[in-house]
Amino acid sequence: MTLTTGATLLVDCLIEQGASTIFGVPGESYLAVLNAIYDAPSLRYVNARQEGGASMMADAWSKLTGEVGLCMVTRGPGATNASSGVHVAYQDSTPMILFIGQVASDQIEREAFQEIDYRRMFGQMAKWVAQIDDASRIPEYIARAYRTALSGRPGPVVLALPEDMLVTEIEKPAALPAKGKPADSAPSAESMKELEALVAEAERPFMIVGGGGWSLAANKAVTAFAEQNAIPVGTSFRCQDYFPNEHPNFAGHVGIGIDPALAKRIKQSDLLIVLGARLGEMTTSGYTLIDTPIPTQTLIHIHADPEELGRVYQPALAIAARHETMALLFGALGQIRKAGDANWVSEARAGYDAFSAIPERKLPGDVQMAEIVKHVVANTPDNTVFTNGAGNYAIWVHRFIKYRGWRTQLAPTSGSMGYGMPAVVAAAIQDPSRPAICFAGDGCFQMTCQEFATAAQEGAPIKVIVVNNSMYGTIRMHQEREYPTRISGTALSNPDFTAMAAAMGGHSEKVVSTEEFPDAFARMMAHDGPALIEIITDPEAITPVKTITDFRTKS
Repeated sequence: MTLTTGATLLVDCLIEQGASTIFGVPGESYLAVLNAIYDAPSLRYVNARQEGGASMMADAWSKLTGEVGLCMVTRGPGATNASSGVHVAYQDSTPMILFIGQVASDQIEREAFQEIDYRRMFGQMAKWVAQIDDASRIPEYIARAYRTALSGRPGPVVLALPEDMLVTEIEKPAALPAKGKPADSAPSAESMKELEALVAEAERPFMIVGGGGWSLAANKAVTAFAEQNAIPVGTSFRCQDYFPNEHPNFAGHVGIGIDPALAKRIKQSDLLIVLGARLGEMTTSGYTLIDTPIPTQTLIHIHADPEELGRVYQPALAIAARHETMALLFGALGQIRKAGDANWVSEARAGYDAFSAIPERKLPGDVQMAEIVKHVVANTPDNTVFTNGAGNYAIWVHRFIKYRGWRTQLAPTSGSMGYGMPAVVAAAIQDPSRPAICFAGDGCFQMTCQEFATAAQEGAPIKVIVVNNSMYGTIRMHQEREYPTRISGTALSNPDFTAMAAAMGGHSEKVVSTEEFPDAFARMMAHDGPALIEIITDPEAITPVKTITDFRTKS
């Protein structure tokens, strides 16, 4: 009989499932696992600076690779910090497993040091929350965790690891569960016939794609279907890389700050095909873009979770199917649509091109962010990964970047600030040869700026552009609209971000005008390690087309 420990068995199971990278912050509650990782050279442990950053890195890793993202943290404060990334993974439908070191089994229910009942804590933001109390059942729990995270609507799983269970010696199993695959679901033959009939007869169809569980093959299949059937395609909130933005059928971003012309076009459509997107608040402009509960358009809603179908909008045809499976079926349909509005696609594309062009109006200050974003796109390869968190700076990112390849956008549909920094670290670790650029506002950057040091330690060549307007811009915008001139709680007194980046081992520069940016950007991209540019912008320039004064005047 060969003995092993719970910790070693856990690591063996993760490797069997294909794991290559774990993001975490070390804690005494799972020292045994760190010890087991020492003997597993194929498994990389990335030491983040804060658990929220680690869990967001795991989310970004999963988005990039299609694998289950892994995060490991200690109990109590470690777990509560990591919850921010779990929430991102839940709302973004990202498969992820969070492992939490837990107090020893004989101390449970005593409110021992940093003890929390994780089933109660994570119950609403994870697909499954469990505690492994028996080391011999680790293979069972890990296999189930992977399948749960991947199947149906993908999402996060949380597993608590009591400290004593990790050091317990047990008999090593003869075999470990094979790598898990998601359970598939597909439409019925009757549903596909109905779908084909609706598409064939549509005069002005429109398609919205989004959600989790996609792949490059699905991306290509949907692109072919849209092209063959003359259907304009929009992408749901922060899923802009789900359809090639340079394609003639791409109509734009159906999210915050939607182009009014695009919104009008969606309202005018007679058939709305929604693949993967939940049709949540951000994608539907606060549930106003589409009439509730019965849309004006004929709605075909396809989602992996049947509970999402009819949750807000009542579809004419509801299909519960995995997004990738359904996308591939779309690609196999070929041309089925009869001739409708001949200008429907070209007009939608023209509207997108007009909206994504640099506005004629110059904003206050010496920096024009639209021109800077356009310069970044023009001087980076098609496979560049762009990341961002939340803030008004992201309006420029979403409006003026044309995403030219699959999985080139990493941004949280949950609207979490601070996501861009951990995401760009994960991207640069996953493929150092692929440019990875983070856009962050000054407030957003300071949520997770410590992860710049993680990039330096890991040798990750991240590039960061910090847009500094000395305030929480989104909240100030709403504040000026609702309570003009009454500034309270939204001003920021910032550190010198260039000095901070230099202190962490990176190249850094400060830019105060549009004209200075191209040379600074070239130097940043030429640097072979972490680098940062801080851009000082005028607080008046609050959106690409409006100033703070505009909001005050309108109010």
